Amino acid sequence: MDKLSRRDVLVATAAGGLITAAATAQAATFGNPDEPPQGAINTLDNPSSTTIIGPNNPALSGQFPGAVSPPATDVGSLPMFWASFNNAPRRIQNGGWARQVTQEDFQISESISGVNMRLTRGGIREMHWHVFAEWAFVTKGVCRITTIDQEGRANVEDVREGGLWYFPPGLPHSLQGVGEDGCEFVICFDNGKASEFDTLLLTEWMAHTQPDVLALNFGVPAEAFSKVPLTDLYIFQGKMPGPIETDRQEAQGNAGVPKLRSSFSLIDTAPVKKTRGGEVRIADSSNFEISKTIAAALVRIHPKGMREMHWHPNADEWLYIIEGEGELTVFETGPNAVTQNFNAGDIGYVKRSQGHYLRNTGLTDLVYLEVFRAAHFADVSLCEWLTRTPRAMVTQTLKVDAETIGRFPDGKPVILPV
Repeated sequence: MDKLSRRDVLVATAAGGLITAAATAQAATFGNPDEPPQGAINTLDNPSSTTIIGPNNPALSGQFPGAVSPPATDVGSLPMFWASFNNAPRRIQNGGWARQVTQEDFQISESISGVNMRLTRGGIREMHWHVFAEWAFVTKGVCRITTIDQEGRANVEDVREGGLWYFPPGLPHSLQGVGEDGCEFVICFDNGKASEFDTLLLTEWMAHTQPDVLALNFGVPAEAFSKVPLTDLYIFQGKMPGPIETDRQEAQGNAGVPKLRSSFSLIDTAPVKKTRGGEVRIADSSNFEISKTIAAALVRIHPKGMREMHWHPNADEWLYIIEGEGELTVFETGPNAVTQNFNAGDIGYVKRSQGHYLRNTGLTDLVYLEVFRAAHFADVSLCEWLTRTPRAMVTQTLKVDAETIGRFPDGKPVILPV
């Protein structure tokens, strides 16, 4: 049988014609562009070709329909861009727990490593600091943060659900759960190799400093430090702190207030874009000034909605699913196009300038974070590019008539439908 062109298929479909399974499987068509064609379309005359008869874990594979039976438009392969906190080992202590996904576990994630942490009411992540910046988003409860800047000016702040904090590299800090059920949050470090379990801890430095040096440094007898823990506390159950204003005044003393706040209520900002399909809020150094190395977007997509086809020109994207379920397709040179499914607690990663889109495949809202190692959020919209290019150029390239292009959403839709 002669091969069918894309135009032939479109015309036949518009006229209500039926293309036989054999013809479809033999030819490249619109929506199935490769030869030989990709996907389950090849098995219509032999359905058993799609079955898995060897070892299989349906509970796991059932979560990844895009991998088990990829769309016919998928082609080639890409480095695995899915990971999850759900199967990351938890370090559990009295006072809370932590689990992490770094580049050691998730090879593609070069610019960001992630930590998921829970602190009970009164639970403390002990005083410490890092050689990299720490950015965090509170998913549940309230966390009290403390830090100082290089001038000795202290911040004591309560960060609530939907809020952020940011600690520049090298600045010391502590965290404590103060909500009715403590708090839970996700941390992003601006280095894919950074590990939450390899930080500079106050207890370890004190325990590994000679007693006479401690006495000289602090001007008190060495015996004053005899009960300093000999091993790190990391996370421990502490007592609830006093009123925040009392703590803040005690910490700040005469040094004054720091120039920049360490926290930011992202959830309380107005959406930069709101459509029938959902909404987007952005936090970067333009509105959260202290956050010089991390930019982020909080995205909500309603059922059947989609984060438009786009790419990011300035940084890789680390994404974290807060609630709901979605399907992410990533496009790269080759061509390579790969689809993967995501659920709450999962992590995705898209390299800079790779085209991608994320659809809500569930019955409830899909809520997720887009996080970038960058000072500012930036994206390029495919729709905006096409509507801001001379129409003759687009019609000649895509063989789409000018009238149709005129019906594209004007500008950057961000979340579809608009």
